[in-house]
Amino acid sequence: MTTGEAVAIHQVCERFHTAIELIGGRWTGAIIRAVFTGQHRFAHIRAAVPGLSDTMLAQRLRTLEENGLLERRAGPGGTPGPAPAEYHLTQKGLELEPVLAAVTAWSHRWVPLPGAGDPGPGPFDPATGRPLRP
Repeated sequence: MTTGEAVAIHQVCERFHTAIELIGGRWTGAIIRAVFTGQHRFAHIRAAVPGLSDTMLAQRLRTLEENGLLERRAGPGGTPGPAPAEYHLTQKGLELEPVLAAVTAWSHRWVPLPGAGDPGPGPFDPATGRPLRP
């Protein structure tokens, strides 16, 4: 292996590690998934992710904003007082959709449900996360 090849591999490893740390942080994937499924307000995201505290959700949303995956916007008015904030995926965040679909498919195939002994029903379509039917 040449020095140039070693440097290129190291750079890929650094990028990969940074990406995995960002999207693989506790609760982060579930939060991103909730926003993908249409949950944009703080309370709705919290309700979509059981066990997630307000403090942790606020911290993760801030981290996702700082890293350019989410943007915080003023929500629609219609109620007295300030409009509640909404969180929306940026282009960078939207490009995680195939990654989440692949992880979902992989988890359905290999990660057993709590209390279940088998890893799941079989192969899944990585694009949709849905089971492949014979």
